Amino acid sequence: MESISIFDIFKIGIGPSSSHTLGPWKAANIFLEEIIDLDFDKITIQLYGSLSKTGIGHATDKAVILGLLAYHPDTIDTNGIDKLISDVKENRKICIANKEIFFDPELDIIFEPTIHHAHPNTLVFKIYKQGVLIKEELFISVGGGFLERDESAHPDIKFIELPFPISYGSDIIDYTNTENCSISDIVWQNELYFNAEEIIDAKIEALLETILECVYQGCITEGVLPGGLNVSRRAKSLCSSFTGVENFESRDHWMQMIKESKTDFNSINKWISCFALAVNEQNASLSRVVTSPTNGAAGVIPAVLLYYRFFCDYKGKESVKRFLFTAGEIGCLFKKEATISAAVGGCQAEIGVSSAMAAAALTEVLGGSPKHCLMAAEIAMEHHLGLTCDPIGGLVQVPCIERNALGAIKAITASNLALMSDPDRAIVKLDTVIKTMWDTAQDMHVNYKETSEGGLAFNLPVVHANC
Repeated sequence: MESISIFDIFKIGIGPSSSHTLGPWKAANIFLEEIIDLDFDKITIQLYGSLSKTGIGHATDKAVILGLLAYHPDTIDTNGIDKLISDVKENRKICIANKEIFFDPELDIIFEPTIHHAHPNTLVFKIYKQGVLIKEELFISVGGGFLERDESAHPDIKFIELPFPISYGSDIIDYTNTENCSISDIVWQNELYFNAEEIIDAKIEALLETILECVYQGCITEGVLPGGLNVSRRAKSLCSSFTGVENFESRDHWMQMIKESKTDFNSINKWISCFALAVNEQNASLSRVVTSPTNGAAGVIPAVLLYYRFFCDYKGKESVKRFLFTAGEIGCLFKKEATISAAVGGCQAEIGVSSAMAAAALTEVLGGSPKHCLMAAEIAMEHHLGLTCDPIGGLVQVPCIERNALGAIKAITASNLALMSDPDRAIVKLDTVIKTMWDTAQDMHVNYKETSEGGLAFNLPVVHANC
């Protein structure tokens, strides 16, 4: 059985897309390691299917360049990205594996709109010496920053014998019943087979730090998002209007002002939207986010987590760990039994999955049973079934940014409904809705799977985006 850590679901990376930016970036990193000792004088990268159709808007071309330059998405200084890319374009040279070779992104990054290798997110790296092909490697970006190649090579797949192997929601219920424990308790025992306790704690701390910094930066940054749609940032103006503060002294000051803000329904509802918008405005600007489970859906988990942090009975950082453990395991279920790629399943596979993750996580930290948690996840996904992916201009902006706010609100509503219900009387189980989502994904027309060839993208055509 494939073993997925919650830290495979939650990755620290760069926006705007996990499948179109983070995945190709990681593929370039891997290919770079494989050619380090080879003699070559030319490299080409072919982007197929969805990677081609919306690749520029998703910065896929920039991602592969940065990966080949040996930069990593979790550590790169995001302020220097534009200069790195412009240097390559202007000089038409790139230093790969300690070799400086001619490289013209307009010629050597090839956009092929046809689907290759039966998957919409495929890229092929090729290196040559004096016109002779030396090496060729194919990668498939399957969503959430996960990569595959072929049946014999899956860079991200682990096979670890876990104490509580989980493929279905029913497995979770069986284990938690037998052990008389919460979902996060089961996940904790499994995670100890991936990492030592101190590493797990450090990873959780890094995720929380990245989430807080991302929301904070989104709440203090104004302007227009890159790409050509002229989408104005809204999180800063919203945050300022809620707090009465135009410029915060520090992140701690910002957090204190949130705590002191109004707590009526409308005010809290607006804050949830503000948190989600802040993250996804940062994501659209090639800033650092936590993929959860994807970059395009990265605002849902932070918005719901901060809703719990500021407006519920917050019980400290241990509850954050429980939140992320539970959310991550729900994400693992969808990854194993369906998809977390909009290019395969539409936006139901991204916003829908993130909403289900957040709903289950919130339910656990609010005191719900494992059955309540799975019921919350099911409700959240049930009301995202069939959600299409039709980004205008191929950018992760419209309708993507607002969808995160709606996904967060749905998650909180799903949690409340589950906590007020008897999960034993639920008509639909989580496993059923996961299968239904997968069936829906396979039936969905390709125009609504991140190709920008249907829906809003078709009805509101724009000049080809330059991100």
